[in-house]
Amino acid sequence: MSHEALIEAAWDDRSLLSEAASAVEETIAQLDRGEIRIAEPGPDGWVVNAAAKKAVLLYFGVAEMTEMRAGPFVYYDKIPTKTGLAEQGVRVVPPGTVRYGAFCEPGVVVMPGYVNIGAWVGAGTMVDTWATVGSCAQVGRDVHLSGGVGIGGVLEPPGATPVIIEDGAFIGSRAIVVEGAHIGAEAVLGANTTITASTPIYDVTDEARPEYRGEVPARAIVVPGTRDREFPGGVAQIQCAYIIGWRNESTDKKVSLNAALRDHGVSV
Repeated sequence: MSHEALIEAAWDDRSLLSEAASAVEETIAQLDRGEIRIAEPGPDGWVVNAAAKKAVLLYFGVAEMTEMRAGPFVYYDKIPTKTGLAEQGVRVVPPGTVRYGAFCEPGVVVMPGYVNIGAWVGAGTMVDTWATVGSCAQVGRDVHLSGGVGIGGVLEPPGATPVIIEDGAFIGSRAIVVEGAHIGAEAVLGANTTITASTPIYDVTDEARPEYRGEVPARAIVVPGTRDREFPGGVAQIQCAYIIGWRNESTDKKVSLNAALRDHGVSV
């Protein structure tokens, strides 16, 4: 049987997990080497590799608990940290962590942050201090995840699209992106912006005030906000987000970003 067939069989019947162990382990190794991805862009949008996601989940049943040491620190877990960082051209600043089964392209910098199993991080991306890249999240090239950013993991159901951050996006400090939300290329999220699958995102640059959910358009400049909602006890302010501007396509990315932050007063 193929690796994928073994994984599918074990997913449906866990008594077959021992027979699928080598297929699961090789799939995780392929994710670690960047040979396959949990999700990748296709002509009709992002395509999820459900079998690879199932392998990640099954891996927790295959791997054994073991004690690991890093200097004076002692850990007890099933998944080791990534190795071969120097050869791969990936900088990880202590005590930053990239877990085995995640892949980082050359030029990625991980400050004391965290990249979890199944994640993919593109070249030139900065994972700043205490930023986290959750399980299976897909983060593009030249992305900046500012301090304390939380990129959520999406493991179940296996067919669910993970969080996707497209190339050139700038995610401001303490922003949160979860539940498979999709941030478009070169978009800017201001500090403390939360984007979930159901967060209303209103484009207030347009008189028609179009609304998005679960997806921030490319080059949009987004800040946190609130909206009125009626409850039996009265009106309450519920969290939302506002598109207050757009990055300029005709300018260099860095110049455009600086202009966006200056002109629109976005906190980062």
